[in-house]
Amino acid sequence: MTTLKAYIWQLRKNSYDIGKFYGNFLTKHPDLLARYRQATKKEIDWRNMEAIYSELAPHLLEELQGLAEKLEISYRTAAACFSGYDVPMTKAMGCTTYIDNGVYTRNYDFSPLLYDGIFSMIQTNSNLASAGYNLQLLGRHDGVNEKGLVIGFHFVSNEGYRKGVSPWLSCRIVLDTCSTVEEAVCLLKIIPHAACYNFSIGDEKGNMAAVETSPEKVEVVLGEGALACTNHFKHKEMILKNRSNIAGSLQRQTYLERLKGKCWDQTEIFEHFSEESSPLFFTDYKDYFGTIHTFSYSFEQAIIKTALAKSTQTLEVDFKKWVQGTNINESLLTGEITEG
Repeated sequence: MTTLKAYIWQLRKNSYDIGKFYGNFLTKHPDLLARYRQATKKEIDWRNMEAIYSELAPHLLEELQGLAEKLEISYRTAAACFSGYDVPMTKAMGCTTYIDNGVYTRNYDFSPLLYDGIFSMIQTNSNLASAGYNLQLLGRHDGVNEKGLVIGFHFVSNEGYRKGVSPWLSCRIVLDTCSTVEEAVCLLKIIPHAACYNFSIGDEKGNMAAVETSPEKVEVVLGEGALACTNHFKHKEMILKNRSNIAGSLQRQTYLERLKGKCWDQTEIFEHFSEESSPLFFTDYKDYFGTIHTFSYSFEQAIIKTALAKSTQTLEVDFKKWVQGTNINESLLTGEITEG
Protein backbone atom coordinates (compact mmCIF):
# COMPACT_ATOMS: atom_id res chain seq x y z
CA MET A 1 0.00 0.00 0.00
CA THR A 2 1.35 3.42 -0.99
CA THR A 3 0.24 6.82 0.30
CA LEU A 4 -0.93 9.22 -2.41
CA LYS A 5 -0.73 12.98 -1.80
CA ALA A 6 -1.92 16.12 -3.54
CA TYR A 7 -1.02 19.63 -2.41
CA ILE A 8 -3.81 22.22 -2.44
CA TRP A 9 -2.74 25.57 -3.88
CA GLN A 10 -4.70 28.81 -3.61
CA LEU A 11 -3.02 31.34 -5.89
CA ARG A 12 -4.29 34.88 -6.33
CA LYS A 13 -1.39 36.31 -8.34
CA ASN A 14 -0.51 37.52 -11.82
CA SER A 15 0.63 34.91 -14.32
CA TYR A 16 4.33 35.71 -14.05
CA ASP A 17 4.27 35.36 -10.26
CA ILE A 18 2.34 32.11 -10.56
CA GLY A 19 5.19 30.82 -12.71
CA LYS A 20 7.68 31.89 -10.05
CA PHE A 21 5.59 30.05 -7.45
CA TYR A 22 5.83 26.90 -9.59
CA GLY A 23 9.59 27.31 -9.82
CA ASN A 24 9.98 27.80 -6.08
CA PHE A 25 7.92 24.65 -5.48
CA LEU A 26 10.12 22.60 -7.80
CA THR A 27 13.31 23.76 -6.11
CA LYS A 28 11.94 22.04 -3.00
CA HIS A 29 10.79 18.95 -4.93
CA PRO A 30 13.70 18.01 -7.23
CA ASP A 31 12.29 14.49 -7.69
CA LEU A 32 9.22 15.93 -9.41
CA LEU A 33 11.39 18.17 -11.59
CA ALA A 34 13.47 15.14 -12.60
CA ARG A 35 10.28 13.30 -13.57
CA TYR A 36 9.19 16.18 -15.81
CA ARG A 37 12.55 16.17 -17.55
CA GLN A 38 12.49 12.41 -18.09
CA ALA A 39 8.98 12.51 -19.54
CA THR A 40 9.57 15.37 -22.02
CA LYS A 41 11.91 16.19 -24.88
CA LYS A 42 15.10 18.17 -24.32
CA GLU A 43 14.14 20.59 -27.08
CA ILE A 44 10.97 21.54 -28.92
CA ASP A 45 10.07 24.03 -31.63
CA TRP A 46 9.49 26.71 -29.01
CA ARG A 47 8.84 29.40 -31.58
CA ASN A 48 5.90 27.43 -32.97
CA MET A 49 4.63 26.81 -29.43
CA GLU A 50 4.97 30.49 -28.68
CA ALA A 51 3.02 31.47 -31.81
CA ILE A 52 0.12 29.19 -30.79
CA TYR A 53 0.02 30.33 -27.18
CA SER A 54 0.47 33.99 -28.09
CA GLU A 55 -2.83 33.76 -29.95
CA LEU A 56 -4.78 31.49 -27.59
CA ALA A 57 -3.28 31.90 -24.12
CA PRO A 58 -0.47 34.48 -23.82
CA HIS A 59 -0.64 34.31 -20.02
CA LEU A 60 0.84 30.81 -20.18
CA LEU A 61 3.98 32.27 -21.74
CA GLU A 62 4.23 34.58 -18.73
CA GLU A 63 3.96 31.57 -16.42
CA LEU A 64 6.77 29.88 -18.35
CA GLN A 65 8.93 33.00 -18.04
CA GLY A 66 8.43 33.20 -14.28
CA LEU A 67 9.08 29.47 -13.94
CA ALA A 68 12.32 29.66 -15.96
CA GLU A 69 13.59 32.61 -13.92
CA LYS A 70 12.95 30.97 -10.56
CA LEU A 71 14.54 27.67 -11.63
CA GLU A 72 17.43 29.53 -13.25
CA ILE A 73 16.99 27.67 -16.53
CA SER A 74 16.54 28.99 -20.05
CA TYR A 75 13.11 29.86 -21.40
CA ARG A 76 13.65 27.22 -24.12
CA THR A 77 14.28 24.54 -21.51
CA ALA A 78 11.21 25.57 -19.54
CA ALA A 79 9.12 25.47 -22.72
CA ALA A 80 10.26 21.93 -23.52
CA CYS A 81 9.64 20.72 -19.98
CA PHE A 82 6.38 22.45 -19.07
CA SER A 83 4.54 23.93 -22.06
CA GLY A 84 2.63 20.77 -22.95
CA TYR A 85 3.61 21.24 -26.59
CA ASP A 86 5.19 18.38 -28.58
CA VAL A 87 5.34 15.96 -25.66
CA PRO A 88 6.21 12.28 -26.30
CA MET A 89 3.30 9.94 -26.89
CA THR A 90 1.60 8.84 -23.69
CA LYS A 91 0.50 5.36 -22.72
CA ALA A 92 -3.17 4.48 -22.80
CA MET A 93 -5.14 5.77 -19.82
CA GLY A 94 -8.67 5.51 -18.53
CA CYS A 95 -10.98 8.32 -17.32
CA THR A 96 -14.73 8.09 -16.96
CA THR A 97 -17.14 11.05 -16.86
CA TYR A 98 -20.87 11.24 -16.27
CA ILE A 99 -23.00 14.41 -16.41
CA ASP A 100 -26.56 14.12 -15.13
CA ASN A 101 -28.98 15.84 -12.76
CA GLY A 102 -26.89 19.01 -12.80
CA VAL A 103 -23.68 17.30 -11.69
CA TYR A 104 -20.41 16.57 -13.51
CA THR A 105 -18.51 13.60 -12.03
CA ARG A 106 -15.25 12.09 -13.23
CA ASN A 107 -12.65 9.49 -12.30
CA TYR A 108 -9.09 9.92 -13.51
CA ASP A 109 -7.41 6.55 -14.11
CA PHE A 110 -3.71 6.23 -14.82
CA SER A 111 -0.49 5.74 -12.81
CA PRO A 112 0.82 7.65 -9.78
CA LEU A 113 4.26 7.62 -11.46
CA LEU A 114 3.06 10.38 -13.82
CA TYR A 115 0.92 12.40 -11.42
CA ASP A 116 1.70 15.93 -10.26
CA GLY A 117 -0.15 15.57 -6.97
CA ILE A 118 -1.44 19.16 -7.06
CA PHE A 119 -4.97 20.56 -6.87
CA SER A 120 -4.87 24.28 -7.58
CA MET A 121 -7.30 27.17 -7.44
CA ILE A 122 -6.04 30.16 -9.41
CA GLN A 123 -7.34 33.70 -9.76
CA THR A 124 -5.68 36.42 -11.84
CA ASN A 125 -6.75 39.79 -13.21
CA SER A 126 -6.44 38.67 -16.82
CA ASN A 127 -8.26 35.30 -17.02
CA LEU A 128 -11.16 33.37 -15.55
CA ALA A 129 -10.57 31.90 -12.10
CA SER A 130 -10.44 28.11 -12.09
CA ALA A 131 -9.90 25.05 -9.93
CA GLY A 132 -8.54 21.67 -11.00
CA TYR A 133 -5.81 19.06 -10.89
CA ASN A 134 -2.48 20.08 -12.43
CA LEU A 135 -0.65 18.02 -15.03
CA GLN A 136 2.82 19.01 -16.19
CA LEU A 137 2.26 21.98 -13.85
CA LEU A 138 0.59 24.31 -16.38
CA GLY A 139 -1.99 21.81 -17.62
CA ARG A 140 -5.14 20.36 -16.07
CA HIS A 141 -6.57 16.85 -15.92
CA ASP A 142 -9.98 18.33 -15.22
CA GLY A 143 -11.47 21.38 -13.57
CA VAL A 144 -14.09 24.12 -13.40
CA ASN A 145 -13.95 27.88 -13.87
CA GLU A 146 -15.84 30.79 -12.33
CA LYS A 147 -18.46 30.70 -15.10
CA GLY A 148 -19.42 27.14 -14.16
CA LEU A 149 -17.76 25.54 -17.19
CA VAL A 150 -16.30 22.09 -16.46
CA ILE A 151 -13.95 20.05 -18.63
CA GLY A 152 -11.91 16.84 -18.46
CA PHE A 153 -9.93 14.85 -21.03
CA HIS A 154 -10.11 11.16 -22.01
CA PHE A 155 -7.40 9.34 -23.98
CA VAL A 156 -8.63 7.61 -27.14
CA SER A 157 -5.57 6.74 -29.26
CA ASN A 158 -2.29 7.99 -30.71
CA GLU A 159 -3.62 7.62 -34.26
CA GLY A 160 -2.06 10.29 -36.48
CA TYR A 161 0.14 11.59 -33.65
CA ARG A 162 2.02 14.79 -34.49
CA LYS A 163 3.52 17.89 -32.95
CA GLY A 164 0.74 19.74 -31.22
CA VAL A 165 -0.88 20.81 -27.97
CA SER A 166 -1.45 18.19 -25.28
CA PRO A 167 -5.00 17.62 -23.97
CA TRP A 168 -4.04 18.84 -20.50
CA LEU A 169 -2.99 22.21 -21.89
CA SER A 170 -6.15 22.32 -23.99
CA CYS A 171 -8.15 21.85 -20.78
CA ARG A 172 -6.25 24.68 -19.12
CA ILE A 173 -6.79 27.06 -22.04
CA VAL A 174 -10.51 26.28 -22.12
CA LEU A 175 -10.87 26.87 -18.38
CA ASP A 176 -8.97 30.16 -18.56
CA THR A 177 -10.81 31.64 -21.53
CA CYS A 178 -14.25 30.05 -22.13
CA SER A 179 -17.60 30.61 -20.43
CA THR A 180 -19.88 28.08 -22.17
CA VAL A 181 -19.83 24.71 -23.90
CA GLU A 182 -20.33 26.51 -27.21
CA GLU A 183 -17.22 28.66 -26.67
CA ALA A 184 -15.21 25.62 -25.58
CA VAL A 185 -16.21 23.69 -28.71
CA CYS A 186 -15.16 26.59 -30.94
CA LEU A 187 -11.78 26.80 -29.20
CA LEU A 188 -11.15 23.05 -29.36
CA LYS A 189 -11.73 23.22 -33.12
CA ILE A 190 -8.90 25.77 -33.40
CA ILE A 191 -6.28 24.16 -31.16
CA PRO A 192 -3.77 21.96 -33.07
CA HIS A 193 -4.18 18.62 -31.25
CA ALA A 194 -1.31 16.16 -30.97
CA ALA A 195 -3.36 12.98 -30.58
CA CYS A 196 -6.90 11.60 -30.29
CA TYR A 197 -8.78 12.56 -27.14
CA ASN A 198 -12.33 13.12 -25.94
CA PHE A 199 -13.16 16.20 -23.91
CA SER A 200 -16.21 15.94 -21.66
CA ILE A 201 -17.69 19.41 -21.12
CA GLY A 202 -20.67 20.86 -19.28
CA ASP A 203 -21.85 24.34 -18.29
CA GLU A 204 -24.27 25.89 -15.80
CA LYS A 205 -26.86 26.42 -18.53
CA GLY A 206 -27.29 22.65 -18.81
CA ASN A 207 -25.36 22.24 -22.06
CA MET A 208 -23.09 19.20 -22.32
CA ALA A 209 -20.93 17.64 -25.02
CA ALA A 210 -18.22 15.11 -25.75
CA VAL A 211 -15.81 16.83 -28.13
CA GLU A 212 -13.92 14.22 -30.13
CA THR A 213 -10.57 15.63 -31.23
CA SER A 214 -7.81 14.30 -33.46
CA PRO A 215 -4.90 15.89 -35.33
CA GLU A 216 -7.02 15.90 -38.50
CA LYS A 217 -10.54 16.82 -37.40
CA VAL A 218 -12.87 17.56 -34.51
CA GLU A 219 -16.44 16.30 -34.12
CA VAL A 220 -19.02 16.94 -31.40
CA VAL A 221 -21.46 14.54 -29.74
CA LEU A 222 -24.08 16.49 -27.79
CA GLY A 223 -25.57 15.19 -24.57
CA GLU A 224 -29.33 14.97 -24.30
CA GLY A 225 -30.38 15.06 -20.66
CA ALA A 226 -27.25 13.19 -19.62
CA LEU A 227 -23.79 12.49 -21.01
CA ALA A 228 -21.48 9.51 -20.54
CA CYS A 229 -17.92 9.84 -21.82
CA THR A 230 -15.15 7.23 -21.71
CA ASN A 231 -12.20 6.35 -23.98
CA HIS A 232 -13.51 5.83 -27.48
CA PHE A 233 -14.99 7.94 -30.27
CA LYS A 234 -18.68 7.52 -31.13
CA HIS A 235 -19.11 9.90 -34.07
CA LYS A 236 -19.28 8.01 -37.38
CA GLU A 237 -16.54 10.22 -38.83
CA MET A 238 -14.16 9.34 -35.98
CA ILE A 239 -14.63 5.68 -35.05
CA LEU A 240 -11.82 4.45 -37.32
CA LYS A 241 -9.40 6.27 -35.02
CA ASN A 242 -10.33 4.10 -32.03
CA ARG A 243 -7.91 1.51 -30.70
CA SER A 244 -8.54 -2.08 -31.73
CA ASN A 245 -9.56 -3.10 -28.21
CA ILE A 246 -12.11 -0.75 -26.64
CA ALA A 247 -14.09 -3.40 -24.74
CA GLY A 248 -13.43 -1.81 -21.35
CA SER A 249 -14.41 1.64 -22.57
CA LEU A 250 -17.62 0.30 -24.10
CA GLN A 251 -18.43 -1.56 -20.89
CA ARG A 252 -18.09 1.60 -18.80
CA GLN A 253 -20.15 3.55 -21.34
CA THR A 254 -22.96 0.99 -21.15
CA TYR A 255 -22.86 0.97 -17.37
CA LEU A 256 -23.12 4.76 -17.18
CA GLU A 257 -26.05 4.84 -19.56
CA ARG A 258 -27.92 2.55 -17.16
CA LEU A 259 -27.57 5.19 -14.46
CA LYS A 260 -29.85 7.60 -16.32
CA GLY A 261 -33.03 8.33 -14.41
CA LYS A 262 -31.63 7.54 -10.95
CA CYS A 263 -31.69 11.26 -10.04
CA TRP A 264 -28.80 10.92 -7.62
CA ASP A 265 -27.60 14.07 -5.90
CA GLN A 266 -23.94 15.15 -5.99
CA THR A 267 -22.94 13.24 -2.87
CA GLU A 268 -24.54 10.01 -4.07
CA ILE A 269 -22.95 10.01 -7.52
CA PHE A 270 -19.61 11.15 -6.10
CA GLU A 271 -19.56 8.29 -3.63
CA HIS A 272 -20.54 5.84 -6.35
CA PHE A 273 -17.53 6.90 -8.43
CA SER A 274 -15.04 7.06 -5.55
CA GLU A 275 -15.90 3.89 -3.61
CA GLU A 276 -13.39 1.08 -4.14
CA SER A 277 -16.24 -1.40 -4.68
CA SER A 278 -17.61 0.64 -7.60
CA PRO A 279 -17.40 -0.84 -11.14
CA LEU A 280 -15.96 2.57 -12.10
CA PHE A 281 -13.01 2.30 -9.66
CA PHE A 282 -9.88 0.47 -10.86
CA THR A 283 -6.63 -0.69 -9.24
CA ASP A 284 -4.50 -1.73 -12.24
CA TYR A 285 -1.86 0.90 -11.48
CA LYS A 286 1.04 -1.12 -12.94
CA ASP A 287 -0.81 -1.22 -16.25
CA TYR A 288 -1.54 2.53 -16.11
CA PHE A 289 -5.20 1.98 -15.30
CA GLY A 290 -5.81 2.72 -11.64
CA THR A 291 -8.14 5.35 -10.19
CA ILE A 292 -6.14 8.34 -8.93
CA HIS A 293 -8.79 10.92 -8.09
CA THR A 294 -12.50 11.67 -8.32
CA PHE A 295 -13.67 15.17 -9.24
CA SER A 296 -17.25 16.43 -9.10
CA TYR A 297 -19.01 19.77 -9.59
CA SER A 298 -22.63 20.79 -8.95
CA PHE A 299 -23.66 23.40 -11.51
CA GLU A 300 -26.56 24.67 -9.41
CA GLN A 301 -24.79 24.90 -6.05
CA ALA A 302 -21.27 25.71 -7.40
CA ILE A 303 -19.85 23.04 -5.08
CA ILE A 304 -16.66 21.11 -5.87
CA LYS A 305 -16.22 17.68 -4.30
CA THR A 306 -12.96 15.84 -4.83
CA ALA A 307 -10.89 13.08 -3.24
CA LEU A 308 -7.86 10.93 -3.96
CA ALA A 309 -8.16 7.16 -4.29
CA LYS A 310 -9.40 5.29 -1.19
CA SER A 311 -9.46 8.46 0.87
CA THR A 312 -11.62 9.09 3.90
CA GLN A 313 -11.14 12.83 3.24
CA THR A 314 -13.39 14.55 0.70
CA LEU A 315 -12.52 18.14 -0.09
CA GLU A 316 -15.64 20.27 -0.51
CA VAL A 317 -15.31 23.80 -1.84
CA ASP A 318 -17.98 26.44 -2.36
CA PHE A 319 -16.27 27.70 -5.48
CA LYS A 320 -18.42 30.79 -5.83
CA LYS A 321 -17.34 31.91 -2.35
CA TRP A 322 -13.71 31.13 -3.17
CA VAL A 323 -13.87 33.30 -6.29
CA GLN A 324 -15.29 36.09 -4.12
CA GLY A 325 -12.22 35.88 -1.88
CA THR A 326 -12.90 33.30 0.83
CA ASN A 327 -9.99 30.86 1.10
CA ILE A 328 -10.34 27.31 2.40
CA ASN A 329 -8.31 25.93 5.31
CA GLU A 330 -7.18 22.65 3.74
CA SER A 331 -3.68 22.38 2.25
CA LEU A 332 -3.26 18.66 1.50
CA LEU A 333 -5.24 15.71 0.16
CA THR A 334 -4.22 12.14 0.92
CA GLY A 335 -5.23 8.74 -0.42
CA GLU A 336 -3.96 5.20 -0.86
CA ILE A 337 -2.78 3.13 -3.80
CA THR A 338 -3.34 -0.63 -3.58
CA GLU A 339 -2.67 -2.96 -6.52
CA GLY A 340 -5.67 -5.05 -7.50
